[in-house]
Amino acid sequence: MFRILFHEPRIAGNTGAAIRLAAVTGAELHLVEPLGFDLDEAKLRRAGLDYHDLAVLTVHPDLDSALATMPDVAVYAFTAHGDVVYSDVAYSPGDVLMFGAEPTGLPDEALEHPRVTARVTLPMLPARRSMNLTNTASVAIYEAWRQHGFAT
Repeated sequence: MFRILFHEPRIAGNTGAAIRLAAVTGAELHLVEPLGFDLDEAKLRRAGLDYHDLAVLTVHPDLDSALATMPDVAVYAFTAHGDVVYSDVAYSPGDVLMFGAEPTGLPDEALEHPRVTARVTLPMLPARRSMNLTNTASVAIYEAWRQHGFAT
């Protein structure tokens, strides 16, 4: 299945919702530290409901460590300033869909990482900064999954 990677997420509720997203789509969720919350935080648990045990969640100390566990797959860096629209990407199972922290997005060192295959964007109206982190991940993971007939 596909992999969702949150680089230094800051909002517990968004990550809780991503845990639920991972559980219902079969995607793996990878978090790169530092996190802006404790994994035992109530908002994270509440947003994830009872899906925590159904999701594959891995926390990594840094981006290089995370990507080292996922060799030989494409890494798509989602950014408001991407070069490719998310629906124009031909996703393959195992690919990494990487998203940045809520207030800032992906830092330059992540966007320019040698493992990044493409910088990907979701279309938005002009003069809008960004979408919610987990909403963006949801749109992207469902497109990747759709391209493979929602295979389980």
